[in-house]
This record gives sequence, C-alpha cells and structure tokens, in this order.
Amino acid sequence: MLKKTTKKLMIAGVAAMMMSSSAIAAEMTLKLGHLANEQNSWHKAAVKFGEELSSLTDGRIDVQVFPNETLGKEIDLINGMQLGSVDMTITGESLQNWAPMAALLAVPYAYPTLEDMDAVASGEIGSKIEDQIVEKAQIRPIAYFARGPRNLTSNREIKSPDDLNGLKMRVPNVPLFLDVWKALGAQPTPMAFSEVFTSLQAGTIDAQENPLALIDSASFDEVQKFVNKTEHVRSWIYLTISEITWNNLSDEDKAAVTEAAKRAQAYERDLFAADEERLTKELQEKGMTFVEVDKKAFAAKAKDAVLANVSDEIRPFVEELFTK
Repeated sequence: MLKKTTKKLMIAGVAAMMMSSSAIAAEMTLKLGHLANEQNSWHKAAVKFGEELSSLTDGRIDVQVFPNETLGKEIDLINGMQLGSVDMTITGESLQNWAPMAALLAVPYAYPTLEDMDAVASGEIGSKIEDQIVEKAQIRPIAYFARGPRNLTSNREIKSPDDLNGLKMRVPNVPLFLDVWKALGAQPTPMAFSEVFTSLQAGTIDAQENPLALIDSASFDEVQKFVNKTEHVRSWIYLTISEITWNNLSDEDKAAVTEAAKRAQAYERDLFAADEERLTKELQEKGMTFVEVDKKAFAAKAKDAVLANVSDEIRPFVEELFTK
C-alpha cells in the first residue's frame, strides 16, 4: 500500500512539474499572421523565428504562425498591430500608406542586383525607412526577406527595349508600372492576375511580368516560350512586430527577439537562393528558355518615368540609387 501511495505521489509530482513547465512555456504568446502559403520561404522563416525565440527564452515566449491570411488580410493585420490585437506580420510596400519611404522597397530598376538591394536594405537608407515605419505606422521591422525579381515572359526574345515595340503585355494596375512599360516601348494593359493565362492563350496579350514562383505556379510555361531576365523590380519585405508588443518586452526579451529575427533572416536567404535555382531549372525543363537582356539599357530608358511617378519625399533617394 505504501509503495502504491509513493508511486502516486511521484506521478503527481511529475505532473505538477509538467504543468509548471507548460505554464512557463505559455508565459507569452505572439500571434504572427501573413499572406503566404506553407510552402513559401517567408512562412518557413516565420516558423524558424518562432523556434529560435522559444529556444532563446527557454520556452517562455511562444510564436503562433498563421499563414494564408487566416488571421486577416495584410492591411487588417497592420491595423490590428496598431491596436494591439495582433503581434506580428510580414509586410512591405503596403506600409507606404503610413510611411511614404516604404515605397523604396519596390522601385523599378533601383536595385540591379541582390547585393545592391542588400546594401540599401541594411544600410543608411534602410535605417531611415525602418525609423519612419516605426514612427508613422507604429510597427517595428526586425528582419527583412528577399522577394524574387520580376521577369518578363513572352513568345519572342526580348533583349533590349527596342524589342518591346508593340508588345501587348499585362501589368498590375499600378500607375508607376504602367508608365514605366510605356516609356520602355511596350503596350501595357492592367488586368487581374486571374485573367492572365486565358488572355495569353487567346492572344489578347503577348506577354506578362512576374517573379519565377508565380510564373511557375500559374503554368505560364504552357502559353509562353521565353523568360526574359529583365529583373525590373527587385524588392524586399519586412518581418515586423507591433510597437505595443515590443514595448511590453523586457530588455532581455527584446534582445532575444532581435537575435531570433537575425537567424530567421539568414535562414530565409538560404531558402530563397535555393528556390530561385530550383524554379529556373523546373521552368527550363518545362520548355522555357531564359534570355539575358541589356539591363542597363532598360534602366536608362525607364529612369525618367520612374522619377516622374515617385513622391517628392523619396525622389532624392531614387535619384541617388539610379546614379549609383
């Protein structure tokens, strides 16, 4: 009888310890919502951030990640972070609704290479963008992830702006994009993304532009022969945390969040590089030919249209980027 009682006490003690550990683990839960799916490198990096933060805080801070807009759409999440009902999200140039300098995240031909983009995002201009986002939007960028550059697909090779003459192409309904492609010599047409495949199939348009991931997932290889490596928009997107949440953290936990974000950023970059390489290979295997283009000629011809369509506040920075 004594042995049974002792055993019960031991089990009860273990259970109490487990409950105690669980309570510690549930001390703080951060909700992180975003628009990407589970296969996207941003989502994988968000999960990695949660794992690293849990490890750095001995399980005291838990991160719940909600992909596919299940916690809300991008603007709704930003609004929620400003109110304190959402802790974190992944967002980019949409922040220009509050902080005009966020428009610098996606300016055509501002960042010829990934290294150029990194130099800006992690440098003085990047710091100014982040400071304005904190001040105006009340959310704090803690890491940034790369986005695949936008490339032009078509059924004829495009190597220089002269080759664009008369090319009917779909672009998003963004005035800057429309004016840039007009300046380059194409005939851009705004169109919903859902209509692009059938319009290419029917010959209503001749071309479209998107990152490799969307070119692949939309099966544009079935209606387009060439991926012309214009790389006309190269951009990044931020992993962010609500200022309300940030200010509720201890200095120790702020340091842990910062370190976890740093690790997540490095992890995402490795995934991004592998994805771009994989997508290139898969599209080639599906019959698409990749074409090198005269990017300097494209950038030179696009410059005036870009400068005419950006706000007065960011124009000096864009001029500086083009000069470099």
